[in-house]
Amino acid sequence: MVMLGIDPGFAFAGFGILKKEQNKAFLLDHGYLRLPPSKSLVERTGLFYEFFNQKIQVHQVDHLSLETPFLGKNAQNFLKLGYLRGILYLLASQHKLELHEFAPRQVKLALTGFGGASKEQVAHVIMRLFPNLTAPEKSDVTDALAVTLCGVWQHNNIMSKLRI
Repeated sequence: MVMLGIDPGFAFAGFGILKKEQNKAFLLDHGYLRLPPSKSLVERTGLFYEFFNQKIQVHQVDHLSLETPFLGKNAQNFLKLGYLRGILYLLASQHKLELHEFAPRQVKLALTGFGGASKEQVAHVIMRLFPNLTAPEKSDVTDALAVTLCGVWQHNNIMSKLRI
């Protein structure tokens, strides 16, 4: 199983890719895509599509993990985030990926034990779980890794129930 977790955004889109074999998960790739603000919305969505399409193909991803969006202070940003989520749904369909979605509180609860945890607390847990990971310069990366782990853990939980 290879899980791609994404924290989509029009400035920076964080991602993490984990491969699960038996009871171990290996970090295959992580980082972020910087989408230049000088490019049009159409160009940025195209860059987003191409980047993640390539990641899916290179790493033979078969699962996609996303955080459900929440309406913050800016409805326009929420709407634009929907464009990126639509692209991820399209990629899931094109590559026949199993899709996992989590509310932000679910991700924080799973990682830290507290649904109201801060980004810094989530990042701290990620750094402890991946001790060889250099502290990423963007919280989008640790957020994406947290979503990726939730997808792997949910899949493990579902599979263990099916074996009973």
